[in-house]
Amino acid sequence: MSAALKAVPRAPGHTPLIGHALPLLRRPLDFMKSLRDTGDLVRVDVGTLPVYFVTSADLTHELLVTKARNFDKGRFFIRARNLVGDALPTAPSGIHKRHRRLMQPMFHQQRIARYAEVMATRAQAMADSWRPGQTVAVDEELAQFSVATLAETMFSAEISRPAADAVIRDVPILLKNALVRTVTPRLLDRIPVPANRRFDTAAKRLRTVIDEVIALSHQQGDQDHEDLLSLLMAARDSDSGDKLSDREVRDELVAIMFAGTETTASTLCWTFHELAAHPEVEEKLLAEIAAVAGDRAVTFEDVPKLVYMDRVLHEISRMHSVPLLMRQATAPVELGGWEVPVGTELAFSLYALHRDGRLYDEPERFDPDRWLEEPGTRIPREGYIPFGAGARKCIGDGFAWTEIVITLATVLRRWRFERVPGHNVREVASAVAHPDSLPMTVVPREG
Repeated sequence: MSAALKAVPRAPGHTPLIGHALPLLRRPLDFMKSLRDTGDLVRVDVGTLPVYFVTSADLTHELLVTKARNFDKGRFFIRARNLVGDALPTAPSGIHKRHRRLMQPMFHQQRIARYAEVMATRAQAMADSWRPGQTVAVDEELAQFSVATLAETMFSAEISRPAADAVIRDVPILLKNALVRTVTPRLLDRIPVPANRRFDTAAKRLRTVIDEVIALSHQQGDQDHEDLLSLLMAARDSDSGDKLSDREVRDELVAIMFAGTETTASTLCWTFHELAAHPEVEEKLLAEIAAVAGDRAVTFEDVPKLVYMDRVLHEISRMHSVPLLMRQATAPVELGGWEVPVGTELAFSLYALHRDGRLYDEPERFDPDRWLEEPGTRIPREGYIPFGAGARKCIGDGFAWTEIVITLATVLRRWRFERVPGHNVREVASAVAHPDSLPMTVVPREG
């Protein structure tokens, strides 16, 4: 017989009225990793709101896949609706299904192959901009690179500049404050402190710019563009013939920016950081890139051939994943032996899941070879889900992976990265776990 949620153990560190807000704000990554020590389902109080954290791979799989029909987006995404409306990351199931069907063709391999040319060109330009011995703020460079690359694929050349400028300026502000707003009471959003003012101003400014770009596209009329904006505006449901409204187009574009920039930049940052400490891994990567592409530019067709790079990036994605996602029960459901009533908020941390010692030997150690397909060592599928799982799995995973591979291969052939002595890199929780700052010295490759 299932047990009632009132018997679920509560995480240590609770404070009256504010619940677990302090550990969630002060040390969110360590706090979420620690929850598995309390149980597979653990109560965490966000203020006075109880949230039940799923901490095992099996229960996460139930939540996202086998029993997903009983859940919809939770508090994390409800709080984001002020920014992105009912876009894919936040939309209720009915809207999500319709939008995903309309948008899926935009992320087919043929489309990504065209975007790959933009990725390669921009990666080469970034590499060409550095000078031997220069100390580069890698985190800032890659943030601007990922945002600008995404903007160029989203908007046609004629109208991309103001939109790209807005993305580069405003998306980092929104990302920085997103997680804080999730774990604090809604009433704090209204307090006119600088962080709230910056967030609200950036959100309004970004939406306004995208609205203007959409209006300009209407004025230009039908043109044969391959950018995401044009494809979204032209998309038609194959059954009903319905299309997205201008507001829906705007919200989906903002959501793509919000979800598609920090993951790419952070993954590349951590890769350069780890390679600086593991020259043997870097040498293997360089040898593979040379064997696959020789002296020519790396292309979309090369991506699946770079198998060792795939293992390296699997390991980076495992170690630095999304800290927090949420769901809300829309029907009574049994989860891991517990009775979950309608309206219950549930949360899970891909970051904590991917560092679970029950799934991974020495989970804090960087080891690309853990992804070798050796008998008895295979990691269960439900134990590695960097882009989520089930019907809500990230629609842009292929786009992001292609950009990361092409950028890494392009830059590594030109430069070796050295850590700056005395600088300690901290991991910060945001949309993903990213470095707080990453200055590195670039050294040209010999020959």
